[in-house]
Amino acid sequence: MGTIHSNTAKILVFSTEKISDPAIDMAGLLKLHYPPTVYTITIPCSSGIKPSWILYAYEKGFDGVFIAADGSDCVYGESCTEKTGNLVGKTHELMKSKNIDPARLRMAAICSVCSESFVKQMRGFNEYLLKTLHA
Repeated sequence: MGTIHSNTAKILVFSTEKISDPAIDMAGLLKLHYPPTVYTITIPCSSGIKPSWILYAYEKGFDGVFIAADGSDCVYGESCTEKTGNLVGKTHELMKSKNIDPARLRMAAICSVCSESFVKQMRGFNEYLLKTLHA
């Protein structure tokens, strides 16, 4: 289990360079507040994430992992959403086998102008993690 910092959970976000990164950047520019313990790693496409990376994040103390998926906007191919969904399903199975709550991994499509949606996702995920990790 990760370390809870006051009222925030430590969340790792896999964000895509061309699609969700601009939304996350805009959230900061608009001064939309989300937990300061949200850390972002930029990747080219959400379907390229490896389950081992996600499990490694938990080993290193992250409370939750969020995949800001490309959805149908992916420049690398139409099957991105399906591939990303499959990797989340596979990772959920691995998490169960290691007694890690699968709900600590979330995915949502975040478009390039979805700053408010991203902030809402981070706040909700943070609240969920605080409730379940303190239970």
